[in-house]
Amino acid sequence: MLKKNIAFITSILLLFISCGETKEKKQQSSKKQILTIETDSLASKAIKKKEVEEPFLLTEENAIDFFFDYEKTLKKNKVKLTTSLGSFTIELYDNVPYHRANFIYLTRQNYFDNTMFHRVVKNFIIQGGNSDNRDTSKKRSKIGRYLLPPDAKKGHKHHRGVISMPSGEIDNPHKLASPFEFFIVVTKPGSYHLDGNYTPFGRVIEGMSVVDKINNVPVDKGDWPMQNVYILKAEVL
Repeated sequence: MLKKNIAFITSILLLFISCGETKEKKQQSSKKQILTIETDSLASKAIKKKEVEEPFLLTEENAIDFFFDYEKTLKKNKVKLTTSLGSFTIELYDNVPYHRANFIYLTRQNYFDNTMFHRVVKNFIIQGGNSDNRDTSKKRSKIGRYLLPPDAKKGHKHHRGVISMPSGEIDNPHKLASPFEFFIVVTKPGSYHLDGNYTPFGRVIEGMSVVDKINNVPVDKGDWPMQNVYILKAEVL
């Protein structure tokens, strides 16, 4: 009788231990499954993030289509430029879509940061978007090589404070616009001889005194400021 009781108790203990081990294994398996799901989710997010941040190289073939689609996503039309001589704000025209989209895109790519006003013609214009350092050329190569078609028939004139885009200089009989640079008119009341040849795409709405200050810096024979005037930061408002 005693042997039977001992055998019965032993079998109960073994069953209890077995159930405990099975439950523990299930918990471990469940934890592993959750961990795998979480890991997969993080990996998926990392892949998506990488895809979003992958640079898109603009070319003559794809730039127009790209900016056509990009412009449809824009809800803002103001850009603030902070320079080494102060800041001013530009409002971009809605009916000049490619130039507006291009300027905002480059701003969001941080292209203009640490570029310069490299051409200053007293009582005429200040021109920015270039520099004499290698970082600017590296930025351009990462963004791409392209020109924009002129869009000078929207009724905008080169009044004082208007921002416009210069044409590319090499092999460019149709005066296609150089997308990385811009100029701002300081002439009173304007420089209307530029109308029809260049594309006005916005105007200074705040800080015109800073533009005038830049226009009055001493320059060399090539119209380059004797002391560099930097665009420290450009930001979409």
